[in-house]
Amino acid sequence: MVAHMKTTIDIADPLFLEAKRLAEREGTTLKALVETGLREVLAGQQRRARPFTLRRATFKGKGLRRELEGAHWQQLRELAYEGRGA
Repeated sequence: MVAHMKTTIDIADPLFLEAKRLAEREGTTLKALVETGLREVLAGQQRRARPFTLRRATFKGKGLRRELEGAHWQQLRELAYEGRGA
């Protein structure tokens, strides 16, 4: 069984009239129209709430230069930022 909550909301007159006309055209009620809109907004929030995943990004090349194999991160970082003021 689904519980129902009775509530009151304030809607700007032009928006209310437009929604009422749409409900009439669609053969539904204003209540059903508002519920549909709320469900869509909530579903959109859930889609945006997914965790960020970094896309796979590869670059052309032959990998790490031989002279840098086994290099420490600090050395690689210095080379990456060389001439960039960091």
